[in-house]
Amino acid sequence: MTEGIGDRFQKETKYQRDGLPGGYLRWDLKPETYKTYPRAPRTTLPSPQVGGGMPIWETLNQRQSVRSFKNQALSPENLSQILWATQGITRRIHGHAFRTAPSAGALYPVETYLSLFNISSIEPGIYHYAVESHELEQLKSGDFRKATAGAALDQDMAYAANAVFIWTAVFPRSKWKYKQRAYRYVYLDAGHIAGNLTLAAVALGLGSCQIAALYDEDVNALLGIEGENESVLYMSVLGHPL
Repeated sequence: MTEGIGDRFQKETKYQRDGLPGGYLRWDLKPETYKTYPRAPRTTLPSPQVGGGMPIWETLNQRQSVRSFKNQALSPENLSQILWATQGITRRIHGHAFRTAPSAGALYPVETYLSLFNISSIEPGIYHYAVESHELEQLKSGDFRKATAGAALDQDMAYAANAVFIWTAVFPRSKWKYKQRAYRYVYLDAGHIAGNLTLAAVALGLGSCQIAALYDEDVNALLGIEGENESVLYMSVLGHPL
């Protein structure tokens, strides 16, 4: 089989014993941890529950991909709980905020955007999750179901769901420390986050399915990001299963 870019990437980002990258970290050049949209209208989310709920082993046993959904509104409480489960802040130690999902070097390069269609008391549109304040920032108003599904390789589940989570990576956050190896880590981070979503959905009686088959530039355009320093990685649909 002919060697491709994926093979070269895997080889060129390997760590070798006695051959680790050198240098030191320039703290004055460290990218900002949080992305915000100061001019965007904000929606304060209900406080998440941090105790009780379905036992973890039962949750794991019930996890499955769901691609068909009811035409039933999702509550803001459930949306808030899912967002907290994916990237919510759990504790603050010595000025550092740690989250529900692990991240290489606690650099948290992954940003969460949402295409919302049918959420009680929340207007349809494109939103960004402001992690630090646990709020939604509205970037666009309107029904973007067709555009979202089209960007997800025209998959019907992205049209029928209540919400589509869209995860991007701000690559400089990880490259600041890990250089080219960072690209491995951002994909791992996205996987950790999506895994949390799948389990949180089950615990709330909801369904989800993860989407990696997408038109990158279509998604980037939908979110209004430039596709180089920040670009889409992954998506998940969420709703009430049939």
